[in-house]
Amino acid sequence: MANPTGFMEIERQDRGYDKPDVRRHTWKEFVKPMPPDAVARQAARCMDCGIPFCHQGCPVNNQIPDWNNLVYRDQWRQALTNLHSTNNFPEFTGRVCPAPCEESCTLNIEDNPVTIKTIECSIVDRGWAEGWIVPMLPARRTGKRVAVVGSGPAGLACAQQLARAGHEVTVFEKHDRIGGLLRYGIPDFKMEKHLIDRRIEQMTEEGVNFQTNMEVGKDGATIASLLQGHDAVALTGGAEWPRDLPVAGRELDGVHFAMDYLTQQNKRGAGDHEMRAAPLGTITAKDKHVVVIGGGDTGSDCIGTAFRQGAASVTQLEILPRPPDHENKALTWPDWPLKLRTSHAHDEGAARDWAVTTKRVVGSDGRIEALECARVEWMKGADGRMQMQEVAGGQFRLPAQLVLLAMGFLGPRRSGMLEQAGLTLDARGNVAADTVDYRTSMDRVFAAGDMRRGQSLVVWAIREGRQCARAIDTFLMGSSLLPA
Repeated sequence: MANPTGFMEIERQDRGYDKPDVRRHTWKEFVKPMPPDAVARQAARCMDCGIPFCHQGCPVNNQIPDWNNLVYRDQWRQALTNLHSTNNFPEFTGRVCPAPCEESCTLNIEDNPVTIKTIECSIVDRGWAEGWIVPMLPARRTGKRVAVVGSGPAGLACAQQLARAGHEVTVFEKHDRIGGLLRYGIPDFKMEKHLIDRRIEQMTEEGVNFQTNMEVGKDGATIASLLQGHDAVALTGGAEWPRDLPVAGRELDGVHFAMDYLTQQNKRGAGDHEMRAAPLGTITAKDKHVVVIGGGDTGSDCIGTAFRQGAASVTQLEILPRPPDHENKALTWPDWPLKLRTSHAHDEGAARDWAVTTKRVVGSDGRIEALECARVEWMKGADGRMQMQEVAGGQFRLPAQLVLLAMGFLGPRRSGMLEQAGLTLDARGNVAADTVDYRTSMDRVFAAGDMRRGQSLVVWAIREGRQCARAIDTFLMGSSLLPA
């Protein structure tokens, strides 16, 4: 194990940020990496618990105590090998994962967990810097062909695993660039896109084929046509059906889905011409009062983007009550707790308001000018379920020239591919498939990631992509050596 008494002798230290006044003026990542000796000291804090609860918190089953020990002993390359054995893209999760592993850390009982996410990111970043990360070519080719629809984290993980098993893999992506949510849903200041590009180069050398500007179900391709040229098809298209705001005035110019807004800015960041980046018309926060409806990560991304575009003000509304500042460890640990979480974007100057519902969008000449809102309280109904009630006299108006809807997603889009294929959906509207064989209701068609489980985390998508690859490999070959 690492230093047996390290957790008693070494204080927790994490990566720092550039100050808000500095980072609001750049689209570059603003997290400051820690030097290797400082990372090794943090790894020495790992207790190597008899039951490592961080494992149950990590969806990809990272062997966290093992690579903490290796980093502490200055065996960085072996730590990288261990890390890659469970996670294809730790440089992604090391930047955008909310780190449920740290919530499950035994030291988190005292609000002092090991900086697992920082150590993970440091390992893989050093691996790239040292040239340790190279293509992994299969020992043999199987002659089997697999189509992967969607190039987000689930699709990329699935494709890479299948290619390493020796199959011929083609990834179909409807956008002009590979990466899905990683490319167009996450702002550059959280994850710069050259990180995706170098993984695509690695995967290309491993034999993965990428086909962009091809939307299955629309651009002349269907699942049935893919099955004619492939032995199996994996559907990893994500959950792209956004939750809408059904109120009067929703149609006014200036009300947009969060993903349309974030995608447009990411296209600008990639150097696209403005007309190419903005098929819906230019969406910008410059000099505007911005309201973000929705309190999750996507809302936080909108806040940071709006400030960098020069917003006059940004307010985030959440329909649920303000969560407690601290959780009751005795009731929640080692599970993910409900507590107040303040992101880097909030620290950049956003106002936050809880227990607020939007009643109406108001404006003139076709453009939004304000939101009419009301305060609500949540009460238990006769059936024991929480119900929302408006507070008497709690109505107010909020100036707004741009409103961004970041209220989550209802599942995969139904039109196009799914309707054509007639796939069975589960009760929540996701593609029905279990987590053992990942098979859908159509023969030789599999599903993984948000398209199967609903809106979730990048780390869950990677896990499902890897497990789906093993299921497909087993289906094609009768058994599989890919990790479960």
